[in-house]
Amino acid sequence: MQRYRMALALLGLAWAAGMAHAASEMPVPSALVGAWTLERVDNVYPDGRRVELYGPHPQGLWIIDAQGRYMMQMVRAQRSGFAAGDKSKGTPEEYRAASLDSNAHFGRISADDHTMHTHIEQASFPNWNGKDGNSAYTLKGDELSYVVAKPSSGASEGAHGEVVWRRLP
Repeated sequence: MQRYRMALALLGLAWAAGMAHAASEMPVPSALVGAWTLERVDNVYPDGRRVELYGPHPQGLWIIDAQGRYMMQMVRAQRSGFAAGDKSKGTPEEYRAASLDSNAHFGRISADDHTMHTHIEQASFPNWNGKDGNSAYTLKGDELSYVVAKPSSGASEGAHGEVVWRRLP
């Protein structure tokens, strides 16, 4: 009888582990698959103030494949080059601007019930490497929008991010 209970307990653990693995392998809805261009990315503060993180006309590309892999990049439309013309010889101000004027990451994405689940494998903001996130999203025609609860800047001041993408034809 003891072996029977032990076997059932182990079977239950194996089933639970399999279900957890299956959840991480959730498919990406076909409506999200494709290429998207960035329309807007703002931090919104508790007092209602909005800050355009990458200026008034940000640029970006988000590519999501049918297997749930993604690559995303956002940049300020107008960026200054490094005076030395060499990435390894920038000034502290140039490095700061380059860091704040762009954001890129890649990983895995899945979705259910209008919630996106992401696993960031690598990011230009290294604090996000290996992080999982969930964001409610809205898809209206060719416009995809979502909220980032803890953006890479402004989070310590209570800001959340609002991001809007448009499907490329």
